[in-house]
Amino acid sequence: MSDTHTLAEGATLNNFGHDPWWIIVLKALVIFVFLLLTVLITVWAERRIIGRMQLRPGPNRAGPFGILQALFDGIKGALKEDIVPRGVDKVVFFLAPILAAAPAMVSFSIIPWGGVVSIAGHKTPLQLADLPVAVLLPLAMASIGVYGFVLAGWSSMSPYALLGGLRSSAQVISYEIAMGLSFVAVFLFAGTLSTSEIVAAQAHGTAFKVAGITFHTPSWYAILLLPSFIIYIFTMMGESGRIPFDLPEGEGELVAGYHTEYSSLKFMMFYLAEYVNMTTLSALCTTLFLGGYRAPWPITWFWSGANSGWWPILWFLIKIWMFTFFFIWLRAALPRVRYDQLMKLGWKVLIPVSLGWILFVSVVRALRNEHHDVGPIMIVAAIVVFLLLIGSFLWERVSASEAQPEEAEAAAEHDPMAGGFPVPPLDAPHYHGVGNGRAPNSAEATRA
Repeated sequence: MSDTHTLAEGATLNNFGHDPWWIIVLKALVIFVFLLLTVLITVWAERRIIGRMQLRPGPNRAGPFGILQALFDGIKGALKEDIVPRGVDKVVFFLAPILAAAPAMVSFSIIPWGGVVSIAGHKTPLQLADLPVAVLLPLAMASIGVYGFVLAGWSSMSPYALLGGLRSSAQVISYEIAMGLSFVAVFLFAGTLSTSEIVAAQAHGTAFKVAGITFHTPSWYAILLLPSFIIYIFTMMGESGRIPFDLPEGEGELVAGYHTEYSSLKFMMFYLAEYVNMTTLSALCTTLFLGGYRAPWPITWFWSGANSGWWPILWFLIKIWMFTFFFIWLRAALPRVRYDQLMKLGWKVLIPVSLGWILFVSVVRALRNEHHDVGPIMIVAAIVVFLLLIGSFLWERVSASEAQPEEAEAAAEHDPMAGGFPVPPLDAPHYHGVGNGRAPNSAEATRA
């Protein structure tokens, strides 16, 4: 890519399908290398940032500031002994890690890095592929990727691994529905499912009138469609399976989850899948809600060439690393939720809210297409939503307060010795040295 001739063109669907084979291979290779390098940098950054938050140094021996620690850990993990338990389904056991890692990499193929540039005299968009329904590809790949986790748990012939695989499937299905619904509002406003055209739709805001006053909507859908953006943030955490939603790998109750029986390179594939998926989810959020590769408004205000040539790659990477830091920060700050809380958030909160928001956005878009004044409707809808949220909060508080006396009464009537493990006495003799060769002192003798 030595030719740096700059072009100020944005990519559309018409720009795809004309590249020679060597440019396609070059783009695929760049994406593959970028994802591998991003995993190494993310692992190192996560250890250093969490170490800083927890008042400890983190890796600081292998290379300057421990920069090579993640690389050496990966080499060490890949060269360890590959242990395959007896009785496993070997074909599925070997294929499961590949099914977990490959779909996350495939999803990155529809992410636009920039507009149209010139490579060796050939105009090409900085994107491997685009389709009229390109945004559906990550959803399809997420559905395929969950097979890797489920089959890993099933083929291991281990109860802990099987439970981890089932948890993973239930979690991904629950949050994948809400994630797909969060995209619908973006489709309605952009009028397309093509990732390059969604980025182009966020280049300029549209004008609308409220009570005769003209306003301009912000260009980023993260602001214009804030509920969809918030819902996607929650579903992004659920899809990644990281803290606070890392229930498929809950060490306290599942040992290690679906990859309990894996070791060496196959375990590293699951590790790779987690971090590649984190990068892909961040890139998808950047594309759909943060204007993609386009520079933010303050930069474009005083620099007209910020979105031309190769500069969009810089803004794209900055936005991705902002979300990567957000992932790391959540892991350091939040504890793991309970499984019932995870399912309740997905099915009882995110999905109903997404459906209501889609209905509201559809009504607003239809009225705007008919050139109606949507200001009063938006104000009334905001009041109704506020009242519903207050009512829901009060209902939860009343239900919880009514349930507390019943729980206290049940706890008071519960006999810990009835039908369960016997509870040892809290004042046993050996607590005071009786029976262990040590004479109790006067205070201990008095209590005994």
